[in-house]
Amino acid sequence: MATWTFFTNYGHILFMVALNPDISVKEMAISVGITERAILRIISELVKDKFIKIEKLGRRNTYTVNLDKHLRHDVEKNCKIEDIIKLIQKTKK
Repeated sequence: MATWTFFTNYGHILFMVALNPDISVKEMAISVGITERAILRIISELVKDKFIKIEKLGRRNTYTVNLDKHLRHDVEKNCKIEDIIKLIQKTKK
């Protein structure tokens, strides 16, 4: 098994909510392999930095990704979230 991954847990969560806006925290935790508490912390930071928005629908959350938001690192700051999501979506088909 690989000892590292190309994307961070933040990226994994961003991709998951973009591809499945109704995904639960528990489902994310199982997929990423981290605790639900860690997922909630990452979601909180993504909301704070306006990468995602949460809408409460009954007892569940629905997530919306800000596709116009640019990535943060100098290497990829010219790339928008939408560009990465499109790449991920192509591989899921």
